[in-house]
Amino acid sequence: QVQLVQTGGGLVETGGSLTLSCTASGRSFNRNVMGWFRQVPGKDREFVLATGWSGGGPRVAQSVKGRFTVSRDNAENTVYLEMNKLKPEDTAIYYCAARDTDLDTSPRPGDYNYWGQGAQVTVSL
Repeated sequence: QVQLVQTGGGLVETGGSLTLSCTASGRSFNRNVMGWFRQVPGKDREFVLATGWSGGGPRVAQSVKGRFTVSRDNAENTVYLEMNKLKPEDTAIYYCAARDTDLDTSPRPGDYNYWGQGAQVTVSL
């Protein structure tokens, strides 16, 4: 059974930093696209960034460019989302996701096959 288990999240002040992790079990996703999304109540799930295995830079949403970065630890089957210079508008539930392909760092939630349980990130004023 494939699972994506997230850790991290919490409350941080404006300008602060947080790191979320997403560890896969049941199979390796080292050669697959991994993405991060976020969602606030009443709104659609929003793309944050996605990274592939085969090279090239990650696809990053304009709203987080220069502040959020992604990294992978393939030995641990884990992907990290490092969030810096956080703003109140970054407050959301953050989800990691995985695709059954490495061909496209898609920004569309429907293109992802597996999802983590979500982690609340709250940025205070």
